[in-house]
Amino acid sequence: MHIRLLDIAHARSGDKGDTANVGVIALKPEWYPVLVTYVTRDRVAQHFAGQIHGGVDRFELPNLHALNFLLHGALDGGGTLSLKTDAQGKVYSTALLRMVIDVPDAEAIAAGLPSFA
Repeated sequence: MHIRLLDIAHARSGDKGDTANVGVIALKPEWYPVLVTYVTRDRVAQHFAGQIHGGVDRFELPNLHALNFLLHGALDGGGTLSLKTDAQGKVYSTALLRMVIDVPDAEAIAAGLPSFA
């Protein structure tokens, strides 16, 4: 089943130098394991291919039902150096929520995930 992150999570983002920081928080605690399993470091790096020029780090925050991603090389030098329109990386949260993950039908139905056709 195709699942949009927008339908199962919300997100916040910001910057620290040339690195964008994106937090993804499950809308329901029971959806957090889906985020852990399918929103991987590699999948996020693939989603932002061509937009970031460094690696991606992922941190799990189970007590918050959240994941935190550091997108290195995302801000063209950072807020005071960059000529990017979004030099503070605020749009990265919205961009990540547009990602679609593939969850096996039985697992998606058992978790009560909303489908995206």
